[in-house]
Amino acid sequence: MGTYKSTKTYCHNQGLSVCFRQWRAKSHCQQLHGYALEIRLTFECTVLDENGWVQDFGGLKYIKGWLEDMFDHRLLVAADDPQKAQLLALGDTDPQIAWVIEVPQTGCEAFARYIYDYVEQWLSHQSSWPRVLLHSVEVREHQGNSAIYERASK
Repeated sequence: MGTYKSTKTYCHNQGLSVCFRQWRAKSHCQQLHGYALEIRLTFECTVLDENGWVQDFGGLKYIKGWLEDMFDHRLLVAADDPQKAQLLALGDTDPQIAWVIEVPQTGCEAFARYIYDYVEQWLSHQSSWPRVLLHSVEVREHQGNSAIYERASK
């Protein structure tokens, strides 16, 4: 039986401007830096809905809001960053300076997995489940760099 796939992309121009650092890097990436991320969700199913769709994109408003809450003008700090307390204090001291959120890890690969886990959990509570599965999440820093996390084959 064949599989249908459809994608929903939140483009660079939608303002998911996030700042982070990869403290383990042996390069300038260990410094705070930012990107206007592009996020692509790929959904899949074997049976289309009554509209002939894989996923009703109008039903993703909650996910768009969550992405904005997590990645729009935020400073993301890895849970194991040795400067975590100092960076989190930026948000505690004055939210005009930064909105700071602790995440398990930083970087496109980590963000792709983090988003995948969140959207998959959300999707499992929707009426389309299990007809629609989340196949993958791609996070793009810019045209040259991206990372993809995808569901393991069964």
